[in-house]
Amino acid sequence: MALLLDKSLGDPYVGAIVFLSPDPLSPMSTLSLVGLVLLAVSILLVLVLYVRLHAFVALMVTSLLVAVVGGIPLSDIAGIIEEGMGSTLGYIATVIGLGAMVGEMLRQSGGAEQIAKTLLDTFGDDRAPWALGLTGLLVSIPVFLDVALILFIPLVYTLTERTGKSLLFYAIPLLAGMAVAHSFIPPTPGPVAVAGLLGADLGWVILFGFLAGVPSILVGGIMYGRFIGKRIHLDVPEVMQEEVEVGTDADTSMPSFGQALSVIGVPLLLILGGTVSDVALAEGTTLRAAFSFVGHPFVALVLAVLLSFYVLGVRGGYSMDDVQQIATKGLEPVGLIILVTGAGGVLGKVLVETGVGDALAKAMAASNLPVVVLAFLIAVVVRVSQGSATVSMVTAAGLVAPVFESGDYAAPVVGLTTIAIAAGATVLSHVNDSGFWLVSRFLGMDEEQTLRSWTVMETIIGVVGFLVVLGLSLLF
Repeated sequence: MALLLDKSLGDPYVGAIVFLSPDPLSPMSTLSLVGLVLLAVSILLVLVLYVRLHAFVALMVTSLLVAVVGGIPLSDIAGIIEEGMGSTLGYIATVIGLGAMVGEMLRQSGGAEQIAKTLLDTFGDDRAPWALGLTGLLVSIPVFLDVALILFIPLVYTLTERTGKSLLFYAIPLLAGMAVAHSFIPPTPGPVAVAGLLGADLGWVILFGFLAGVPSILVGGIMYGRFIGKRIHLDVPEVMQEEVEVGTDADTSMPSFGQALSVIGVPLLLILGGTVSDVALAEGTTLRAAFSFVGHPFVALVLAVLLSFYVLGVRGGYSMDDVQQIATKGLEPVGLIILVTGAGGVLGKVLVETGVGDALAKAMAASNLPVVVLAFLIAVVVRVSQGSATVSMVTAAGLVAPVFESGDYAAPVVGLTTIAIAAGATVLSHVNDSGFWLVSRFLGMDEEQTLRSWTVMETIIGVVGFLVVLGLSLLF
């Protein structure tokens, strides 16, 4: 027997302690296991928000407490934690690490800046918001959002001074593209982590990420940017003009637009090609095996790293020592993300061992709630409560993963659920999100202005992305 929290008895915020029968299929067990999920979320939020523990430590502590309360034998808990961490990071750490190297090469070589300048020259000042939205989307696939913002905010300042329009007219489309890439498109850490925890095919995730992301940029970035830009007029903050510097080494040459774009496009196309071959080609054929091999994220990203080393590094005038230093620097900020992701995998593994997967599956069947809706709602609750989009995605994926462990879901549905979690983890960024303050600082806004611009934009992106996912889920 195990002591579990039964949320059905008494006050819904306090709950009651009940003894469970060993039969996991009994009504009492099912309800109590669902209560265990709520307990896990509550513990995690208390540790992060009130105790102020680091997200990695908080996830590990939550996993230990849930394992004990969930009735897992004490002698088995350490092994389960090790298995959860190892099985998660074996895939995710590789993809995130390789992607970070590509992103740093793109940033240091000036390739990201070249993409932005080419798009702005092509679209012109009148359609600059379209160019900025596309720039944010493309560049933030391999480059972290905060780095991309620092890199491209001078372009927004220049356009603002040139046209006299509000800073938000240009900044919101750029931020929308960055936000979509940050949450929807691998190999950024968030969607990679969720895909790894749910067992989603990255090809489907990339496809659905673009299908949901482009309309989100159009509505939340370009359309809302025009709307809010007419209502909040912001000039360029003088202090930011002095602080932000963009440039490349004087002894190196900036890559062409095609070279920079190829480094981003090649791995995405290879991964998508591998997914398409699995659907379109007969099993067992040599051609399908070849596409599957080069389309695996490991292989595709290794090729992308080598391509970036040569095209952006050696051909740009960098020595191999310089290239290695850049690649090493790219790995520095991802260690924390990898650890948090692994801890999310531990929590998911613990929940699986307690039988939560079966309980959630039964609850979903009884409520007729689609898995994409459940995933979205869980991600929204965690996002609003603790702030970080990546941590919210990892936590929500850890809670939803047991459903996929106990059910038979088609690969597209798992991919759609990944994007549903990403959409939920995007909405309602507010004062507990570091991104909120980063944007506020660079645009010179107070809290009210940031809520009216950045927070609303993030919410539009999340809601539009979820509606696209919900519509697509009806096809599978």
